[in-house]
Amino acid sequence: MSAGPRLAPPAADAAVVLVLATLPLWLPLLGGYTALGTRVLVMGLAAMALNVLLGYTGVLSFGHAAFFGLAAYGTGLTLRYGVPSTPLAVLAGVALGTAAAAVVGALISRLRGVYYAMVTIAFGQVFYFIAFRWNSLTGGDDGLTGWQRQPLAIGPWRIDIAGSDTAFYYFVFALCALAVVAMAWLLRSPFGRSLVAIRENERRARFLGIAVEWHIWLSFVVSCAFVSLAGSLYALLNDFADPHGLHWEQSGDFVIMTVLGGMRSFWGPLVGAAVFVVLEDFVSSHTQNWMTVIGLVFVVVVRFFPRGLLGLIDFGRRGRGPA
Repeated sequence: MSAGPRLAPPAADAAVVLVLATLPLWLPLLGGYTALGTRVLVMGLAAMALNVLLGYTGVLSFGHAAFFGLAAYGTGLTLRYGVPSTPLAVLAGVALGTAAAAVVGALISRLRGVYYAMVTIAFGQVFYFIAFRWNSLTGGDDGLTGWQRQPLAIGPWRIDIAGSDTAFYYFVFALCALAVVAMAWLLRSPFGRSLVAIRENERRARFLGIAVEWHIWLSFVVSCAFVSLAGSLYALLNDFADPHGLHWEQSGDFVIMTVLGGMRSFWGPLVGAAVFVVLEDFVSSHTQNWMTVIGLVFVVVVRFFPRGLLGLIDFGRRGRGPA
């Protein structure tokens, strides 16, 4: 049985922070662009959020896109009809997604396995069809437009995240960093260790006095709160929200990213998201069948590297043995 959550060593944390903090400097040299790096951050946060539920609690959800999309709409509607403030719009989006997750999670916390996964799809599709049909509010299939992210005013300083991709990248980087620190703290806490105990042996965890249903519900809500933050940032990245963000296919993408990188490692989903997003951007510029390439990569990883791409590092360490 695992002794606890498998988090990265400090050196790995520092390396990831350094790579992401300098990304706008070196990514263009490799043929990329800053907005692509921002998308990697946002999707990486969404995949890491799912990993709290999937990798650490052992519960599969195919409905996380519902809360990702709800947060995107909450952010867009706040900027279009409410207060023209980016921070308040982000808070509104996260609040909407998290509140919906609290209700849905309470209704499904006693389900397990495929039943849990299927019900999350069902709830996700309910939200999808509401957004798709409510044309007067959401714009329907055309999406929610007519708004854009607003510059940040911090005392006498004004940060133009609306007109500068680099400034917006660091805004997203700062929020993602805070979210990841909070995520790591939770997973290192007794709560996080209880989640791992549930994943490893639910019956034994129950005998030890762990309130299994309550922990699964809270894990679901926490996971969806982080994915809601990703949804809000994704809406700001595109200045657009549409029903596809709530569709189960988007949830499937999150699952692929998580498994691709390594769903039982802390940084694995971020690595998986980076591979997924970069492949999508590169391959889709050459062919419409880009999902075929990603599917083949996914099959190869699952078949030969079941611990994900970051599992290769762990395998290499075990292969070398003690110094």
